[in-house]
Amino acid sequence: MKVEIWSDYQCPFCYIGKRRFEEALKQFENKAQVEVSFRSFELNPEAERDINMSQNEMLAKKYGMSHADVEANNQNLTQQAKELGLEYHLDKVVLTNSFDAHRLMHFAESKGKENEMNEILFKAYFTEGKHIGDHAILVNLAEEAGLDKSEAEAMLGGTAFTTEVRGDEQEGSQLGITGVPFFVINRKYGISGAQSAEAFLDTLKKIWAEENPLQMVNDPATGDACTDGSCNVPEK
Repeated sequence: MKVEIWSDYQCPFCYIGKRRFEEALKQFENKAQVEVSFRSFELNPEAERDINMSQNEMLAKKYGMSHADVEANNQNLTQQAKELGLEYHLDKVVLTNSFDAHRLMHFAESKGKENEMNEILFKAYFTEGKHIGDHAILVNLAEEAGLDKSEAEAMLGGTAFTTEVRGDEQEGSQLGITGVPFFVINRKYGISGAQSAEAFLDTLKKIWAEENPLQMVNDPATGDACTDGSCNVPEK
């Protein structure tokens, strides 16, 4: 089973959804047969790298929310995150353009460090309040993930993995993905949003059962159905 997760490092529901999915996967009896990969999606691809505005100010302006409404929304998200062992400091996040963070993720994927890099980027943004558009900070995060610092610096200084990021975004558009997080399973099933761990687990079980129906094998000795996997095969 292949699960592809489209997300953005500036999306609070993406980090929450990622953790809920991981909780579900821990309980899935066939988890060893599940391959998870992360895909790029930019919530604001036109954003500047350096933005002189807090997230609270941005939300109030973009959605016409009052300061009180923004704070209530932040408290709700922070509580949801806390229940999953995540620590959110939404009043300290640094707005930026996430494109280079996505390039770094693909670089990490090429080195077998995709899972580590994803977790570190989300934590850097939502917990530590780091500027994930700043190359110097991204290089340090790459080193934290176990990547070569000089290689990461050289990669970020060029245009490497631009094609991979744009490819993910194009694929997501072709699949009809307009919001994140979005989970695609076996390129046949889609799950939108940060569903509960129970919902994720239920979906995984249903898809596994549908794609791996029970194969009944008759006992070659008697023609009876095998019920315990120990058919009596006669000696030749």
